[in-house]
Amino acid sequence: MPEHDPAVESAIDRELALLTPEVRRSPERVGALLHPDFHEFGASGRHWDRAAVIASLAGTTDLEAPPIATYRMRGVQLAPHLVHLTFDTEYDGRRAHRNSLWRRTDAGWLLYFHQATPYGDPQE
Repeated sequence: MPEHDPAVESAIDRELALLTPEVRRSPERVGALLHPDFHEFGASGRHWDRAAVIASLAGTTDLEAPPIATYRMRGVQLAPHLVHLTFDTEYDGRRAHRNSLWRRTDAGWLLYFHQATPYGDPQE
């Protein structure tokens, strides 16, 4: 990643916001960060669409919960309107390798696709 890539930095800022309890609990704030065609393959193996993710997060996020810990986040701009992020997370003893595709739209950078793969050993 170049030292200063505004597209990657914007995607990282938005990704990190999505991992905070304050944003996750708010359907409006989550919805403002998800592309209309968003979908995800979750760590559970379930395929999620935009509406299901918004509803699930609003109903299950504890505002007192700590943010999800992130490690090794990095990104690359694949095209003028596309950024790919990879990172690892840990929350409540569960770890996952993650990747996200962010698309630039008239509304700014929106999360278009996300995938999480659980793993055990932090060195994996």
